[in-house]
Amino acid sequence: MSHVKAGGSSKNIHNNAGARLGVKRFGGQKVSAGEVLVRQTGATKIAGPGTYISRNFTIHAKQAGVVTFKKVKKAAFTGRTHPRTQVCVE
Repeated sequence: MSHVKAGGSSKNIHNNAGARLGVKRFGGQKVSAGEVLVRQTGATKIAGPGTYISRNFTIHAKQAGVVTFKKVKKAAFTGRTHPRTQVCVE
């Protein structure tokens, strides 16, 4: 027989702040170097020319310019392609 008492349910634990993810600068907007363009979890959008991706998958502008978005096909390790949005600064 178990000697551990039944654990109660905790109801007041889901009060975390949101992560504030999403697109921060939209297509056609002017940006300067280093600005955050997209905050994301995982590489749902990929970095194109004029941008770079940081360790937490945030996409930044590498240079000053205008933001553009385009649809590309990204090959996975298995060879299958997945549609992705590429973020560029021109």
